[in-house]
Amino acid sequence: MDKPPLSAYYAHTGNRPDGQDWQPLKDHLTSVAQLAQTRAQAFGAEDWAHLVGLLHDLGKYSQAFQKRLQGSNERADHATAGAKVVVDHIVEIMGPQFLPLGKLLAFAIAGHHTGLANGIDEGQERSNLKQRLALEFGKNLPVLDELWRQEIELPKTLRIPAFKPHFPQGKYTNFGLMFFARMLFSCLIDADRIDTKNHARSTDGKAPLATNFPNIAILQVQLGQHLQQLAKGAKQTDVNVLRQHILTHARQQAIKPRGSGLYSLTVPTGGGKTLTSLAFGLDHAVQHQLRRVIYVIPFTSIIEQTADVFRKAMGDHKDAVLEHHSAFDREKLPEEIKTTSKPRQADYRDKMRLTMESWDAPIVVTTAVQFFESLFSDRTTQCRKLHNIAGSVIVLDEAQTLPLKLLRPIMASIDELALNYGCSVVLCTATQPALKDSDEFHNGFSRVQEIAPNPKEIFEKLRRAEVQDLGVQSDVQLVAHLRSYTQVLMIVNNRRHARELFDGIANEDGAYHLTTSMCAEHRSEKLTEIRQRLKDGLACRLVATSLIEAGGDVDFPTVYRAEAGLDSIAQAAGRCNREGRRLLADSQVYIFQSPDWKAPPELAQLAAPMRSILRNHEGDVLAPEALKSYFQQVYYAKGADLDQHQILNKIRITEGCDFPFQDIARDFRMIDSHMLPIIVPFDDVANDNLKLLRHLPENMSVGKIAQKLQRYVVQVPERAFVQLLKLGAVAVVAPEKFGNQFYELVAQSLYSPIAGLNFSDPVAMSAEAAVF
Repeated sequence: MDKPPLSAYYAHTGNRPDGQDWQPLKDHLTSVAQLAQTRAQAFGAEDWAHLVGLLHDLGKYSQAFQKRLQGSNERADHATAGAKVVVDHIVEIMGPQFLPLGKLLAFAIAGHHTGLANGIDEGQERSNLKQRLALEFGKNLPVLDELWRQEIELPKTLRIPAFKPHFPQGKYTNFGLMFFARMLFSCLIDADRIDTKNHARSTDGKAPLATNFPNIAILQVQLGQHLQQLAKGAKQTDVNVLRQHILTHARQQAIKPRGSGLYSLTVPTGGGKTLTSLAFGLDHAVQHQLRRVIYVIPFTSIIEQTADVFRKAMGDHKDAVLEHHSAFDREKLPEEIKTTSKPRQADYRDKMRLTMESWDAPIVVTTAVQFFESLFSDRTTQCRKLHNIAGSVIVLDEAQTLPLKLLRPIMASIDELALNYGCSVVLCTATQPALKDSDEFHNGFSRVQEIAPNPKEIFEKLRRAEVQDLGVQSDVQLVAHLRSYTQVLMIVNNRRHARELFDGIANEDGAYHLTTSMCAEHRSEKLTEIRQRLKDGLACRLVATSLIEAGGDVDFPTVYRAEAGLDSIAQAAGRCNREGRRLLADSQVYIFQSPDWKAPPELAQLAAPMRSILRNHEGDVLAPEALKSYFQQVYYAKGADLDQHQILNKIRITEGCDFPFQDIARDFRMIDSHMLPIIVPFDDVANDNLKLLRHLPENMSVGKIAQKLQRYVVQVPERAFVQLLKLGAVAVVAPEKFGNQFYELVAQSLYSPIAGLNFSDPVAMSAEAAVF
């Protein structure tokens, strides 16, 4: 027999043309339902996830789809049928008043390949759910074989999850329903992808994919041993004694009852909050039977160093730490590359890719962009991991950096995770934002538990520098300041200003420059040199953008900072006398205004309340009370713009669960400017991996190569990118394999070993590209 009979129904093909290794549709639906059910246990929605799994591929019970499996080019919609049936079934067993809940399931089923659609409004490239469920749309669907009713048994009852309401009542109307739909969608996507992949593996004689991570209690013990070793090797300085006190106190709080699930860890720079927060997270997870610790970091520039700290702490269990960020769009990376042999012989989505997409590792280190945009996403790849966030300890590092324009929706998601998904969320920072209702923030966080001992006292003990306002300073004056010190750090608000000032001191001994125009590997090399010169007492004059404030572990006696928000001033101050080896009077942070360089509008808005604090809190502008006053002024001034795109209002006014998923995903963008990645062939590692991209070996994952190349990426604005491409300074890498996913800098003369990539001067770019 050349092909399987059309009287049988299959979900997926195999390698054998006679169909002996094809997957029966009933088996696939049953397996996905069971897998989805287990994924929904963490939030008590097993029945709902099971039903979604049973019906997601119902449209494959059609001759049209079976012919497609056998090679027909005829289109066969196999998702809409299940969406229509699930709505009818919910109404049948629960009553017409539950029609809106039926739609929540229909969203997941209808979008399990294309993504979540809008409920009634026109979306982008997708029919909305109303259109999909309409009678007219159904007339164009393949006819279902009634055999499905014999093979698939639908439940007669459904248990409604016992979700708690937000208080005050009406605080986040409808938000929980929309969140629930995304969580069900996540369970379905993960279950469907796993069962489909495992069938493909079975046809190749491979075992099912499995990620065998150590129990989180084992990681807790490992971290405890690591911390003991660090304590034994550390000198008994006042700072180290205080760090140990903070650590011990925080770990004691971890075993107390969860309460609201909301926590704050308010520790000044140099107080050891990174390992303290991880220790709290693991202790708390073990005590309260939570599943993982998710560490959310605001900047990609420090995610790798944080992940490295955690891997070192985990010793032999370092693979338990998943580092998830990407300069490249993972949805555009191919799962398989066709080679001379059969595609399935190359397993490009191995265990690591599965872990990356589903977040089932016990420790996940990711970016705030990745974390929060996933929570509001409509895309299958981003939503797949959401169910694994339930039952987690979530540490929001540098919580004050959450974008103001999306602050209200972000707070709603944090509230929902803590209230109904068993999460414990830690706001971890030296500059705690005033987001609690007790801070007079309207509808703020309630019952937040502080896990640091007496923050006010700690801040006083760890105060390392004095802050002074210099007022207006020209570039000539700033260059003079840089030349007058042997060791000095100057931080400004944009790359061009940093370059201008650096050019003014380029011939001075120990002149350095750090900006995001450099790739991460380049910056790391420079930071290593800078730290060594500081340690050796040699001249070191550094001009940098604000990236140095994010995890730049440097210790200067003098710091200059261009006007910005008070939280940025505090971060800059954390780079002054960091280890407390100097007297307070000898450790100065100078704030200045620059008449030559206008601050970006968003920073200018923050500078006004910062100046108010300088006037009214003279003496210690970085004390907790001063920071609280600053944030209160910022939030009051922003008002309704804390939800700039009115996302919560769009959800609130939605009737009948017809949520605009696509519109909300479009509006929830943490970074407005469209930046594009260029790979810089900075060293042999970059060159070797670029070669691998061009000539991808069989059985090697393109995802792993892309992950290594992230350290060699410079992000540039789209306009500059187009100019570089037009000049031939940038070229696409292996377009026949990857399309327009990877771009390489070929005009290497544009990349300076001192200042990184020059993309701001089109004339210079044109001349240098021509020379190349």
